[in-house]
Amino acid sequence: MKILAIHSDFIEVVPKKKAVKDADEKPEKLREEEALVVFLAVEKGDDENLIPSLIKEIKDIASQVNADNIVLYPYVHLTSNPSSPSIAKKVLEKAEKELAKEFNVKKAPFGWYKAFTIKAKGHPLSELSREIKGEEVKEVKENEEISESLKQEEQLKSEFYVLDTEGNLIPYESFKYGNENLKNLVVYETKKVRAYEKEPPHIKLMQNLELVDYEEGSDGGNFRFYPKGRTIKKLLERAISEFCIDYGANEVETPIMYDFEHPSLKKYLHRFPARQYLVLSDDKRLFLRFAACFGQFLIAHDATISYKHLPLKLYELTRYSFRREQSGELAGLKRLRAFTMPDMHTIVKDEEMAKKEFENQLEKGIEFLKMLNLFEDTEVAFRIQKDFYEKNKEWYKNLVKKIGKPIFVEMFSKRYAYFITKFEFNFIDAMKKASALTTVQIDVENADTYDITYISENGEKKRPLILHASLSGSLERVIYALLEKEAMKIEKGEKAMLPVWLSPIQIRIIPVSEKNLDYAKSIAEKLKNFKVRFDIDDREETLGRKIRTAQKEWIPYIVVVGDKEEKEGTVSVKVRKTDENKTMNLEDLAKEVEKQNPYFEKLTMPIYMSKRPIFRNIL
Repeated sequence: MKILAIHSDFIEVVPKKKAVKDADEKPEKLREEEALVVFLAVEKGDDENLIPSLIKEIKDIASQVNADNIVLYPYVHLTSNPSSPSIAKKVLEKAEKELAKEFNVKKAPFGWYKAFTIKAKGHPLSELSREIKGEEVKEVKENEEISESLKQEEQLKSEFYVLDTEGNLIPYESFKYGNENLKNLVVYETKKVRAYEKEPPHIKLMQNLELVDYEEGSDGGNFRFYPKGRTIKKLLERAISEFCIDYGANEVETPIMYDFEHPSLKKYLHRFPARQYLVLSDDKRLFLRFAACFGQFLIAHDATISYKHLPLKLYELTRYSFRREQSGELAGLKRLRAFTMPDMHTIVKDEEMAKKEFENQLEKGIEFLKMLNLFEDTEVAFRIQKDFYEKNKEWYKNLVKKIGKPIFVEMFSKRYAYFITKFEFNFIDAMKKASALTTVQIDVENADTYDITYISENGEKKRPLILHASLSGSLERVIYALLEKEAMKIEKGEKAMLPVWLSPIQIRIIPVSEKNLDYAKSIAEKLKNFKVRFDIDDREETLGRKIRTAQKEWIPYIVVVGDKEEKEGTVSVKVRKTDENKTMNLEDLAKEVEKQNPYFEKLTMPIYMSKRPIFRNIL
């Protein structure tokens, strides 16, 4: 539970629109003078057992500022891990009842979008925040494992630069930023402010589009995917897997949990900056994997590898990887605790081969981001051990020229993890925060840790180097980036849409009236011969309502069929991207959509909209 307490001259609250079905009924405008305003967010896992601690905190603050009037303000935006509305409402009502025994208490409307005006007093105690945790949360904390690498990373003293396209390494404070997003990346990395002050816009979009949602029955950072969201994710899974296999990767599958006491694994755990989930089984402590490294390295340890096999690529789509991120840093699909990570590891014989593969994989990452229409929206960060940079300055100059724009550089003298260099393509979201997508690292430790060898030309066993790569980044984060990009377009008054190949429904067929439904069905039969996803809006709604629904769902091609089209054997098409209306031959339309599908998956819902349940009610 999180609270933000503001001692105010006044607060005024005006209810605007109902937001959840558990909302208060018919609230009125609220104004209170000389009030301690307590903005409150109830989080997943919180319950009524925390109310005494909450009351104590509020009383302590009220005593410090000498306040008699208290306004409780439900404010879900203080957390990225909210409880269900029903639990939050119950906690608020009971807290109000308890506080009313000693204070004049009012409560801002629950479950409503609200406008508020507040004037803070501005004295040293006028703005205070608190986090209230119960025993259950403490117990979870005791069952997480924090790696030594993560502790070292938090204490790391790095130097930060910008490497321009001419190869000049410039201190980040001195660089003349022509690109606002690069500046945002530098601020994000140097200031390290990870938590969001308000809800990232992609969360409302993923819910309104009925793609993805919170799962109250699980841990924070674990999500449910509805059919349309699952279609997008399945397309991304197929795309990145085929992309890596076509690049020469050997696809494998490995367990999701491992023995914490396995000597190689235990050592590696403390060289990877992540918090782990722990699982107890009989007398064993197990951890849920945070990447595919463990399984792939154990496979490589047991394999007989020749220099002729190098570079050797192992690939797995890890559904899922687990990292017990701190609750304050969870933010929708950007940062999760369970995620789908396409993981590829490349075994190479020496530093020169490692550099060549690193460069190749940088190019492949750019290629994949361009297919997602995200490359232009990313900024690049390199993290480099200082002596490796000094040896390879010309190589880095060449890399930045391939990227075609200045890059952010973090330079560290002491290696806190297993890699000597890595790159990340970072998406900058609507709130100017960065998220790594494509990333590759050169690992100089784990061949030793896992006793991985290859047979050299003269028959000797030698240690390889290893590249870690995710050419897309986590697939949930790709969806986050796509939605955040469209949120920024909406903010500018532009039309939002996903790339056509990722749109869950590519063609929506809308009959003008019931008598045109048979023609709509005949069109659908013909579309079955093409690799396109289509459906029919056969609901008993007006034509205008059906078109508006299709527009709200960002359907790329809306096909309206009436008497005229039926008579001529054509279709009238509204193209979302160009905003044009045109009459087309059905086969031409299908081929136009097919051409935009580098990868294809079938529709995973009934073709008829009347046959579908509503998975996510948005009021």
